[in-house]
Amino acid sequence: MKIGIIGLGFVGLSFASVLSSKGFDIVGIDVDIKKLETIKSGKSPFYEPKIEETLQKGLEKKLMLSEKIEYAVNNCDLIFVTVGTPMTSDGNIDLRIILNACKKIGEALLKTQNKPDIIIKSTVIPGTTINKIKRKLELKSLKKEGEGFTLITNPEFLREGRAIEDTKNPHLIIIGTSRKKSAEKLKNFYEKIYGKKIPIIITNNTTAEIIKYANNSFLATKISFINNIANLCQTLPGTNVDIVAKAIGIDPRIGQQFLNACPGYGGSCLPKDVQAMMIFQKNLGEESVLLNAVHQTNILQIDKIINLIEKSVGNLKNKQITILGLSFKEESDDIRESTSIKLIEILLKKQAKISVHDPKAIENTKTIFGDKISYHSKIKDALNNSHCTVIMTPWKQYSNLKNSDFDVMLKKIIIDTRRILNLNDNNLTYVGLGMGS
Repeated sequence: MKIGIIGLGFVGLSFASVLSSKGFDIVGIDVDIKKLETIKSGKSPFYEPKIEETLQKGLEKKLMLSEKIEYAVNNCDLIFVTVGTPMTSDGNIDLRIILNACKKIGEALLKTQNKPDIIIKSTVIPGTTINKIKRKLELKSLKKEGEGFTLITNPEFLREGRAIEDTKNPHLIIIGTSRKKSAEKLKNFYEKIYGKKIPIIITNNTTAEIIKYANNSFLATKISFINNIANLCQTLPGTNVDIVAKAIGIDPRIGQQFLNACPGYGGSCLPKDVQAMMIFQKNLGEESVLLNAVHQTNILQIDKIINLIEKSVGNLKNKQITILGLSFKEESDDIRESTSIKLIEILLKKQAKISVHDPKAIENTKTIFGDKISYHSKIKDALNNSHCTVIMTPWKQYSNLKNSDFDVMLKKIIIDTRRILNLNDNNLTYVGLGMGS
């Protein structure tokens, strides 16, 4: 069985690398020639732990790369579509990339006798697969779904920083289709990879689509909830949000995951999916009071951090503020919707001088700020002559910092939005987000 994967971004490259490393016959398709050349050399175009060693194993086995969608359509039994569905400026989902890919798939289907299963792993709002993707494929191929091809919705649940691990050990597989034969075929495929230990839910396309949005919206809700509790703890002397989170997380109805108070959720999934879900519900005449509150809580979290900085430093004009951590989470170079980027934008408007450090996200950050801020490969250089340091991303390097590391600062004021430091210097001002002083 030959498998095509169209779109070699975060999801597609992780999936292609893992499957090919296991010996599956994979064709990876991407229209970006420069990206393909990078991948062919065994390098990933983005940072993700373990992806390059997995990719290199795949290239040694059965991973073929091409820019031609028609090759996959002509030769593959299963074709996974993993292209991006980014957010527009007004919060809507942007379907142009996936519909363009489906247009090319349809044009290739018109010229082939092959009848592949086309599997949508990209995140799309409920109804998209049936109402837009199916229509596009049928229009361009002049073939009916169920006859010339079949269409399956198969959302992914990968976490950045753990994509390879999650691809190898998914917690759940969702198969959405009205075609029982195709559902069984994809189920058998996944059981070849994982055995029968992974739960597989078979449903229709639209239910499969909404499962992904419900999943991410609930995770975002947990983050905004614990951030709300953190803001309450900030005003109550002696309280600590981490102890509160640990206590309520022991309750099996709640659970520990995603109860880490933080500067706000970011990345390529949660902000995009929450806003798309809100707009989708509004278009159906259903106002999402809960998700509106989740979204607003996330937006306002940055104001809490600004208030902590100004309370500690005073007027920010010409004050040097050090930001430790630029990516939206550790073990990633992704700065999409990163709270660190939003924080820097606000601090620059207040005429502060910004010094930054991040193990992986410096180059991506330069594309936004250019020479407006100073970048450092060493933490000590970023801290030098600073009036205040804000820890935004919980990289391990930052949790290992000691009292003496801050001696190069002009004023030793540390605002720890992740509460990862344990400092005991009386000459140092330490403020932990969610810790009442």
